[in-house]
Amino acid sequence: MALWQASTICSSVLGFEARTPAHPRTAVGGDTRLFRMTYRGTDPYYPILQQSLQLWGQLEEESGRAILGRCGGLSIGHRDGRYIPALLESIRACGADHDVLDHDQMRQRYPQHNLDPDEVGVWDPHAGYLKTDTAVLSAVECAEKHGATVLTDSPVTAVTETDDGVRVESADRSWTVDRVIVTGGAWATRLLPERLRENVYPTRILLTWFEARDPELFAPEVFPIFIHIAQGTSMYGAPSLDGTTVKASLDGRAGRAHDPDDLLRVPTEAEMTEVRQTAASYFPDLIPYVVRADTYPDLYTTDGIPLLGFAPGSRRIVLATGFSGAGFKMASGFGAIAASLALDPDRAAAPSFTDPARFA
Repeated sequence: MALWQASTICSSVLGFEARTPAHPRTAVGGDTRLFRMTYRGTDPYYPILQQSLQLWGQLEEESGRAILGRCGGLSIGHRDGRYIPALLESIRACGADHDVLDHDQMRQRYPQHNLDPDEVGVWDPHAGYLKTDTAVLSAVECAEKHGATVLTDSPVTAVTETDDGVRVESADRSWTVDRVIVTGGAWATRLLPERLRENVYPTRILLTWFEARDPELFAPEVFPIFIHIAQGTSMYGAPSLDGTTVKASLDGRAGRAHDPDDLLRVPTEAEMTEVRQTAASYFPDLIPYVVRADTYPDLYTTDGIPLLGFAPGSRRIVLATGFSGAGFKMASGFGAIAASLALDPDRAAAPSFTDPARFA
């Protein structure tokens, strides 16, 4: 997304990809990511979400491809629990559109969900699912049409600021450029300043899919994206896009990973037990056996807030990483901010709360 946005401003943009765009081991693997305008802690991110929603539409128009499935979204939990009150507080702080659906309304409109008597739903009319592979490939293709150059199978081994610019090294080649945006995700640690490395860590995120007894009940037209947080259990997911399986994964279970290149690909026994039990309790119309599972890497910060801004002490190296499992919904907006910082540093600005210098 940073590549695409930079290419709309500057005719000389170079993108490095360690493998190929949208390769199956990236943090965007797994078909879809949720887009929501409403979630706990929305308020500081709300302007970026608004910009991202606009840019997803722009990318769809420019590429001619459908990227954001606008099916709406549900946040589900106990009316007086820890989740729903905190969610509504964030929503009211930013003024996002929403409706609160009581238990009876939820049962009538969305009978797929098995709810406790005191559980309610918060409806987000602007939510939906992002087709991650399509989004990435569309952005790269649009950037190339604007004149950007993409170097595939070119993992970057070092980024060093010099008197003349920034030297980018990859295997047996190097380039000197005016400015660099570091967007390496779980692999970005080695490219960060030493003082930031102790404040980030790679993680392993598990995604799972189940088969529906009646797939029509889980079609995008009748089954919005969801996140359900109850007492001791939680799950999020998206409607069926293949007419057979439904994405339903445990929420908040990202575990530290030693090496993003060597993640355990299959669920552990404990993970399998928990995800099956949770799916069975939430969705009586899903067959409670995992039919597909995989894991993907991401980079987390110790405070859960992205590194978006200039590297400490630099005006040439922009960091856009450490999105801590919540980055893709705002990737287009984050990419636009990063591109503006790199290409117009005197006038552009990133949100102060994402400034990497907070760890310096």
